[in-house]
Amino acid sequence: MQQILNVYDGAAARLFRQDWLLATLARLVFAAVLAVYFLNSGVTKLGDGAIGVLTPSAGAYIQILPQAFANAGYDTSALGLFHHAVVIAGIAAEFLLPVLIVAGLFTRFAALGMIGFVALQSTTDIFGHGQYDALGRWFDRIPDAAILDQRALWLLLLVTLLVKGAGPLSLDKLLLMRRR
Repeated sequence: MQQILNVYDGAAARLFRQDWLLATLARLVFAAVLAVYFLNSGVTKLGDGAIGVLTPSAGAYIQILPQAFANAGYDTSALGLFHHAVVIAGIAAEFLLPVLIVAGLFTRFAALGMIGFVALQSTTDIFGHGQYDALGRWFDRIPDAAILDQRALWLLLLVTLLVKGAGPLSLDKLLLMRRR
């Protein structure tokens, strides 16, 4: 039995030294699973023309501020500057943060921003859009509830990037090497 434990301890020690692996895989999984989701979602919110991010579509207001937009009679001109700023910031975050994570640039900052984004997105889905049926429950036999289950995994991925950083194959690492 001691020999088995020694082999196990040796393998565990080797894995522990592979700190770069978790950060690199977290970015790869983010790119493969979530980046295109967020970028496509951002595209649905753009207004017409080259400055579409500054002139969001009505869909942007419906998705980001459903209650305020409904209270304004679905008229963007009836909303205040604060509402417009929130929508523009949301669109910009939906494009900028995933790109930063995939590139590995300011990864910890971008991961923290995405954690806040996912929390706001989830809150809006539940309370703004009334998606209570998608909420799900933890510790049940059903692993695919769109909000609690899926987004908990998203947050675990993002917390991994927040704690571990981008890994060696990143612009963060390149910038660190230049500063030294």
